[in-house]
Amino acid sequence: MSKQSDWAHDGALHLRLRLEFGLFFAAVPVLIAVFFPPNWMFPSLFTFTAIGIILLHYTPGFAWAELRYNWRNWTWRELALFTVGMTAFCSAVVMAMRPDVAFRMLLYRPEFLVVIWLAYPIASALPQELLFRSLFFRRYQAILPNGKAAYLLNASLFSLAHLMYWSWIVAVMTFGGGLLFTWAYRQRGSFFYAVLLHAIAGNVIFAAGLGIYFYSGNVQRPF
Repeated sequence: MSKQSDWAHDGALHLRLRLEFGLFFAAVPVLIAVFFPPNWMFPSLFTFTAIGIILLHYTPGFAWAELRYNWRNWTWRELALFTVGMTAFCSAVVMAMRPDVAFRMLLYRPEFLVVIWLAYPIASALPQELLFRSLFFRRYQAILPNGKAAYLLNASLFSLAHLMYWSWIVAVMTFGGGLLFTWAYRQRGSFFYAVLLHAIAGNVIFAAGLGIYFYSGNVQRPF
């Protein structure tokens, strides 16, 4: 195969990946947020997740076994520091924004909070990390910007995926979370660590009372 045909093939492949990337990570989240009623959001997200997992499975060179790589590349100390810091941050935010719901579930519905704590890591944190870390960086590596710009793009699109909640608090928190989880996945090379941090962050959010911002029943579109 000539160099010219190689370039043509690479160009066509990159174009297809860019179109796929734009549709999956930008267009679909915006369509869900703008046009879908709140009670359709989670079925739509499950479909979105299923499509993403299929794309990941058929990504050339990807093997599910690689999700185990460097799974223990973290320390208990940094995990404890993150948990304490996240708890302090969420406590400050909820007391400043909605003190009426602060720790409500922890105080009055602890049994329901336990159910959330058990379900969230598997039902939410894990699939989100598959899409926004593994799929994002494995399938679309060839079209991503270099260095830290890829981190910022990832965090921005992770925040955009939560547009359906129409909350600046959610947007800011998910952008920060996206940066942190990407650091765990890329710098530590540990998918497990990214999932673990995501799970802890989500569970602390619900315990503090900030889950009200991540509940589709509370969604109020600005239009």
